[in-house]
Amino acid sequence: MKKSWLQTLRKWLQPGIRIKRWLILLAFGMLILGVGLAQVFVILFGGQNKTPVVLHYIALEFLPPLWRVLVAGTVGVCAILIAVYELNTSILQPIVSQYNMPWVDIVMQHNMLQRGLRVVVIGGGTGLPSVLRGIKQYTTNITAVVTMADDGGSSGRLRRELGVPPPGDLRNNIAALARDEDMMTRLFQYRFGEGDLGGHSFGNLFLTALSEITGNMDAAVAVAGRVLAITGRVIPSTLHNVSLGADIRTPEGKLVRVHGESNIPEVEGKIERVFLEPANAQALPEVIRAILDANLIVIGPGSLYTSILPNLLVRGIMDALRVTSAQVVYVCNIAEQPGETDSYTVAEHVTALEEHIGESVINVVVANNIYPAPPKGVVTKYVQPAPPDHPITKRYHMVMTDLCDDERPWRHDPEKLVDQLLKISSALEADKQSKNLSRTD
Repeated sequence: MKKSWLQTLRKWLQPGIRIKRWLILLAFGMLILGVGLAQVFVILFGGQNKTPVVLHYIALEFLPPLWRVLVAGTVGVCAILIAVYELNTSILQPIVSQYNMPWVDIVMQHNMLQRGLRVVVIGGGTGLPSVLRGIKQYTTNITAVVTMADDGGSSGRLRRELGVPPPGDLRNNIAALARDEDMMTRLFQYRFGEGDLGGHSFGNLFLTALSEITGNMDAAVAVAGRVLAITGRVIPSTLHNVSLGADIRTPEGKLVRVHGESNIPEVEGKIERVFLEPANAQALPEVIRAILDANLIVIGPGSLYTSILPNLLVRGIMDALRVTSAQVVYVCNIAEQPGETDSYTVAEHVTALEEHIGESVINVVVANNIYPAPPKGVVTKYVQPAPPDHPITKRYHMVMTDLCDDERPWRHDPEKLVDQLLKISSALEADKQSKNLSRTD
């Protein structure tokens, strides 16, 4: 008990939680008020030879002078502390009960996260939530930019039948940023098995209903974020009704044009180019502002052609990425994507990006270099590293490290991934400051 009390006291004494200053101000105000009241008594009764009986006891004149100060000071300080404690407990108890942690920890966490990095994560599918699960432990300044080209499964049905933007990727990332992620994931990912709702997830229906109520999917996602108390925000890359197309070179050498994101992996061959229809679909202004204000921009992980590039091809996003002062990091997938990146190395992933968005947009490439043996990794075809002499190893800072989830080695471990991203961000920021100092000198 004593150790716990001392730990709590040390937390209160740490700078930056924005509490002690207001307590000091309250005590100072009470002191000044007391001095003012004393002056009133002096004015009213200072000329009398004898203090009235009531004031005699209020002023503690029956005690020696030193004891008057000690008793008044002790009682006053205790009264103020008790009042402040009880008042704040009453006000903040609902918040404390929701977080299920001590008040001081809530305040410290809140202030720490608000001062964290401004991070933009771009992608979709099941890869993007890996970054969000890890990064939300370090900052609340998170913007997840999600593709709107999905046309398969429940999202595709809702898109065709109701004319709403596809909610699937939005749903996955909202669940990843929710405070109670386990429960929200189970609720949002729950799929109805029978009847007219068969195959639909609850999260997709929830966002679709909110979209109908609020008027557009952007507003629906914002409302859902407030309802679920998510850390950060999730934004569609565009509100235009976009579809994804691809030019695919078949094994026979024929160039085939495929329309529809869900159809692309079904055509055997090598993807040479993907494109959006319409090509002039504009990014949301919030997306552009977030990119320009960011400290760190993470592209991926996710399906290269059907989750990442559909965001980067939205008009305005590439222009913002080229002029932002943020560090831009590409996170390569751990496993090959069947029908998209079969037999791709890390170099071929980056080359495909360059063919669509050009060079000098990305600063750092992060990729996995651990390939677990059977039984855990037996069905996984891992993305192999870039050959040492490949040109991309000269154009980019390459970070090769263990990123595998121990239980599902084909996926990124959120903690391992975010640990590397934070190290990269710190190192690049330190390098930038060093260069600035050199120019100054």
